[in-house]
Amino acid sequence: MNGKEMEEQIRSMDVSAQVSAVASVSGIRAFLVRLQQQLGRAGGVVLDGRDIGTVVFPDAELKVFVTAETEVRVERRLSELLAKGVHVTRSEVRTNLVDRDRIDSTREDSPLQAAPDALWLDTSRMDRGQQLRIVLDKAADLIRKKHRSTAGSVVVP
Repeated sequence: MNGKEMEEQIRSMDVSAQVSAVASVSGIRAFLVRLQQQLGRAGGVVLDGRDIGTVVFPDAELKVFVTAETEVRVERRLSELLAKGVHVTRSEVRTNLVDRDRIDSTREDSPLQAAPDALWLDTSRMDRGQQLRIVLDKAADLIRKKHRSTAGSVVVP
């Protein structure tokens, strides 16, 4: 934000506890959707969010709906927070994840859901490398198909 790295702050438990309430305000959603669409207008972007493939970029070339079993997600988030020195309990993390999923899945405006044409990726039993490989392979396949249909053959690593 304004040239400053903010990942640690935006991934804090304090923000996680408030994000669904803020995200349910239609005026805020509309403003942020327009902003995200402007940022991605030229293409070549990778975005992460609960409505990116359904609302923000419903015509995106590649949409991936990433999910995992609740307890796996709890353990991953707990490990992430503890590694950053955040003192939090497993119960607090679980409550936060379950509450956010429920609120985001049931909100009237832009609910959390998979796009019909999204690649559904259950990462419960995958490490980050496996997840990345699947998405990169899918992207490479799409690039190959696009170039074959428009420019003959192309080599994609």
